[in-house]
Amino acid sequence: MTRRASRWLVGALLLAGACSHAPAVAPPPPRELTTSSAPTPEATRAQGVPAPIDKITQGDIDAAVARGRNGDPEGAERAFQAIVDRNPNAGPAWVNLGVLAERRGDARRAEEMYRRGAQCTPDPPEGWEYLARLMVRQGRTAQAEQLLRGRTQQGADAFGARNALTWVLLEEKRLPEAEAEAKKILKVDEQNVRAMQLLAQCYYRQGKYELSRLVLENARTLDPKDPVTHNALGTVLLKLKQRPAALESFKTAAALRPDFAEAHSNYGAMLVESGDFDGAVKELETAVGAAPDMLGARLNLGNAYRGKLELAKAKEQYDKVVALDPTLPDTYYNLAILHLDSDLPGVDTIDRYKQAIAYFTTYKEKGGTDERVDQYLKDAAKGIDREQRRREREKKDQLRKAQQAEKDTAAQKPAEASADVQNPQTPPATETSAPPSSQGNLKKKKKP
Repeated sequence: MTRRASRWLVGALLLAGACSHAPAVAPPPPRELTTSSAPTPEATRAQGVPAPIDKITQGDIDAAVARGRNGDPEGAERAFQAIVDRNPNAGPAWVNLGVLAERRGDARRAEEMYRRGAQCTPDPPEGWEYLARLMVRQGRTAQAEQLLRGRTQQGADAFGARNALTWVLLEEKRLPEAEAEAKKILKVDEQNVRAMQLLAQCYYRQGKYELSRLVLENARTLDPKDPVTHNALGTVLLKLKQRPAALESFKTAAALRPDFAEAHSNYGAMLVESGDFDGAVKELETAVGAAPDMLGARLNLGNAYRGKLELAKAKEQYDKVVALDPTLPDTYYNLAILHLDSDLPGVDTIDRYKQAIAYFTTYKEKGGTDERVDQYLKDAAKGIDREQRRREREKKDQLRKAQQAEKDTAAQKPAEASADVQNPQTPPATETSAPPSSQGNLKKKKKP
């Protein structure tokens, strides 16, 4: 592999192309099953509201989440459904039903489940963020903002809806408003880790990386097992050029939550960069398994396969990204590099170079601006010329060998004819014998 394909850390290296994804310091996408969406019964009693779940129900939720994270989503969904059938106020179970519905592409049911969870007392905070993300992805940002503002007006303790509103404002790039909203939450609840994560993102997007790091380190102190904080801290540390520390943050985030797609994607991308392709494949396959439409993870997985010289698998991942989003320039760049540098099985060499040129051309048409592309196009053209000349030489060599073989055959025929004259091959004489009575046994007659 003579050239490095483009790397793509979700949020850490702000994404090129037309595809927009939230940076990694955003809340996890609605693909992570949650076990702690609701306050404990003791906390709800202290606030004067009914407890949504008892210890047995919480244990059932934890067990269902474990089933989902261990590769049994159908079993997890049945378990969550049984929980809400038994206790309709079990908010976390409704939220997780929404997560599972969204994973299999049923957005309508997912929204229904998130909204049903929001009716619980108290409402699960993650449910509001997951609902907001779903609506934003569907182009319903204004509707999401209106819904969340209506909920926040019901009381200062509506932290889930307030954090979700902060995230929506961030998505709309209304950074001063988002920052103000996060600070409002922290004024009421100074230990609200989610608000800290969102405030850190506000600082991150404004280029205030040191402030972002300080806020995230405070959040990490309050909850050292929150994977979102570690993942977000990793992106900030990259900006501060502290790569070893960033790698450790991503590694910790990935270890804390097996289905945290962004963390596994970021960790895997850094492993690709370091040349640990086996480790990268493991992390990135995990990311793609948790979030099949995460384009950055698929691109990096293709790069990891390419590093392992598993070229067919690399192309398969790049092709899947094109199918998911044909407008993304980086995919065509990676495909072009793959065809330029690698002997793909079953692909003619000249065709391979021509495909590389076509992919580089598409990359530029889609808005790609890598300054090396012009040189790569020249390299591909030289490769075609070199291969054509090699084939011409090979053809001439074959023709020359054929002509020489004909000459050798023609020269061999007179020599064989001459050898036949000098060494005639006479067949053995046929022996003609007289009958015994007429052969040498006859006696000479005596004269009378």
